[in-house]
Amino acid sequence: MMRRIAIVGGSLAGVHAAEALRESGYQEEITLVSADTYLPYDRPPLSKEGLFSGAAPEKLLLRDPQWYDDNAITTQLGVHAEGLDVDRGQLRLSSGSDLPYDGLIVATGSRARRLPTKVGQPPVHTVRDLSDAAELRKDLLPGKHLVLIGGGFIGLEVAATARQIGLEVTVIEVSKMPLGRMLGNEVGSWFRKLHRRNGVNVICGTPLKSIEPGVGGSQVVLDDGQTIHADVVVAGIGATPATEWLSDSGLELARGVRCNSDLSTAAPGVVAAGDIARWYNPLFDEEMRVEHWTNAVEQGRHAAGTLLGACDSFSSVPYFWTDQYNAKMRFVGRSDAADVIAIEEMNKNRLVALYGRDGYIRGAVCVNAPRKLAKYRKAIRDQVPWQDVEPTQSIVAQAMAQI
Repeated sequence: MMRRIAIVGGSLAGVHAAEALRESGYQEEITLVSADTYLPYDRPPLSKEGLFSGAAPEKLLLRDPQWYDDNAITTQLGVHAEGLDVDRGQLRLSSGSDLPYDGLIVATGSRARRLPTKVGQPPVHTVRDLSDAAELRKDLLPGKHLVLIGGGFIGLEVAATARQIGLEVTVIEVSKMPLGRMLGNEVGSWFRKLHRRNGVNVICGTPLKSIEPGVGGSQVVLDDGQTIHADVVVAGIGATPATEWLSDSGLELARGVRCNSDLSTAAPGVVAAGDIARWYNPLFDEEMRVEHWTNAVEQGRHAAGTLLGACDSFSSVPYFWTDQYNAKMRFVGRSDAADVIAIEEMNKNRLVALYGRDGYIRGAVCVNAPRKLAKYRKAIRDQVPWQDVEPTQSIVAQAMAQI
């Protein structure tokens, strides 16, 4: 009998796990432990509205404070999980106390990768939590020069927001194109042109060498000898799963917590959900870890069900979005290890690209094309053969000609 369930991580996955437990009729103790001092809040707005107009914590909360009382969910805020004893069923907390549990949901997410800094060097910002966004926003003043290290989704979202505020912006990406490693160079080229049309200087294919102190800011030095003065520097170089506190737990760690297909782990009564979970997705016949909003919601709810005795595999079509200027990009499926990419439509305002692997459609990028998104999401779930969705060569040629 599970009389005490602990959820580690004040995350999207953690909140939805707690909600699913109560909706399933679980009436025993639930304790949510969060390293953040705020009640769980939504993070995607931090790189957009949070920088443009300010991130008011009360407007970003995932649930109203009363919700936790109404659902008898105890919260321990500002408390880190420092260790896990699966044999005794106890969490070791930074408060100095141990928290016993009968069931545990690991939802500690991931943290931003950081660049090494030197003594006396101005800070290199990241955008991962409310305090990050608040600190960065103070420095985003019109006329200043912002240099972003990394041309991934966070970097490009911050770049778009900074241009709206009135900053000069430079993006430095080590690959040939922004987003190229994930979505391919054709799609990356479309996004580079989008940002260049909006006044962003996008430098690709040149690694960062160092960041040196400079007069009134920093000197960003590239491998080819370029030196760029920056009033503000932001690193958007990805995130790593927050697994350090689990190093002695006995759970299998492999760039995340390795789970079975139902999100259970090697330890009885322990499940994982969200950014931290690496699981086998039978729909793609692939082990994966997904760092996106929708996945966290769905996995949190599924992990709760597994903890209560369900044994269904978590099979999903990953989905995420990004809004930059007037471009609303939505992506479904997987682009990893695609053996063919086809551009169905490409002009200044719209983009549709398809990703195939092993003879099936596996992913789709849709910019300002919501109907295409729904079509291809269903095709991916139904495992439609590539030949049934691949654009004709004439369509591909027309699209490429409009890049």
